[in-house]
Amino acid sequence: MFEGSAASGLDGRSADALRGVTSNERYVSRSERDALAAKQEPLGRETSTQAALIPITKSEGWWELPQDERRRIFEETSDHIATGLEYLPAIARRLHHGRDLREAFDFLTWFEFAPEHADAFEDLVDRLRQTEEWAYVEREIDIRLFRESGRRG
Repeated sequence: MFEGSAASGLDGRSADALRGVTSNERYVSRSERDALAAKQEPLGRETSTQAALIPITKSEGWWELPQDERRRIFEETSDHIATGLEYLPAIARRLHHGRDLREAFDFLTWFEFAPEHADAFEDLVDRLRQTEEWAYVEREIDIRLFRESGRRG
């Protein structure tokens, strides 16, 4: 994963690249944002030797919904934020938006966690995949990564 200006230095070193940008939090209220910020740990923790990258594309039906309807499904019906809060700080996460860049995936969801939280991560994604919101997911790829403890990069 390359961030900021480091991402521009790939220079063909990778056959495939997924691009996304961090953006404004489109479906989050101020109180939810404050709750997330209070519990969220930073990425790159030494003990977080496992990660998951899950690129997601939502259907055109999702994007045709008005913003308030997407918000209703996202949180009021599917409890997306409330569910995620239950797993913080054990599972660090970051959302990257690709739709506005006309990329193949609308979202790149990145998670990092320690091995002892792997079952909790599985529970988190299972719960999210059972929601009304997930009915709008057209495509996802679940990529798992592992790093030896004590090694960075």
